[in-house]
Amino acid sequence: MEVLILPTREKADLLAARIIANYLRRKPHLVLGLATGRTMERLYHLLGDMHAKAGLDFSLCRTFNLDEYIGMPPESQYSYRYYMNHHLFSRINIDPRNTHLPNGMAYDLDAACTKYEDEMVECGGIDLQLLGIGSDGHIGFNEPLSALRSRTRQKALTPETITQNAALCGGEQNMPKRALTMGVGTILDAKRCLMLVTGETKAKILAQAVEGPITSMVTASALQLHPHCRIIVDEEAAEHLQGKDYYRWMFRSEPEWAEHHDLL
Repeated sequence: MEVLILPTREKADLLAARIIANYLRRKPHLVLGLATGRTMERLYHLLGDMHAKAGLDFSLCRTFNLDEYIGMPPESQYSYRYYMNHHLFSRINIDPRNTHLPNGMAYDLDAACTKYEDEMVECGGIDLQLLGIGSDGHIGFNEPLSALRSRTRQKALTPETITQNAALCGGEQNMPKRALTMGVGTILDAKRCLMLVTGETKAKILAQAVEGPITSMVTASALQLHPHCRIIVDEEAAEHLQGKDYYRWMFRSEPEWAEHHDLL
């Protein structure tokens, strides 16, 4: 696990966008795992700008999203399909047929989950999985006590997650209580993981996930087991990290990051 601390939220977002862009330039057929949420909106805006202003090419890229609400039609403004179309897919030159989300409207939800796993395998697996972190440390919708070897499946959302996400669904009356999500094991199968965390509200849970014990109560802690996981944070989110002096030194010292020292 590699933690990269940037001075501000804006610079953290920009480093994450640069990393994704570099992977895409090196591998045009990149299979990219995607996440949703307010933090990702800023990142997707930057990627859209990179396409418009610098010609970043998504034409051969394939994407798989972490999750989707059960019973939420894709045309609903509160669905993650709508979110992705609005914040990213409509702003880049990706083929819509190459964008995948779990089918929360499927008649047989278990079969839909199995199909989703199969589709990822058919594409050669996720090359780079983008992640955020929930207020209770979840990744995807892998709520506390999710099995660390879990696969894509149905999952009941906690009251905390429902409350946290309700504002994005027009209030709790519109907020689904269940979702389809990649499992923790599915996420760990990605060749590389990239987590973006900003803001003081995520500082304590980030420290638990990065430096605390590996536990199903904080499913993001399972990323400690991944051989190629980078976590990009701003100074506010880094507040409770015990190793933050080392993380800052590493970013300044490792040759790999020299081209990004303009962000310091």
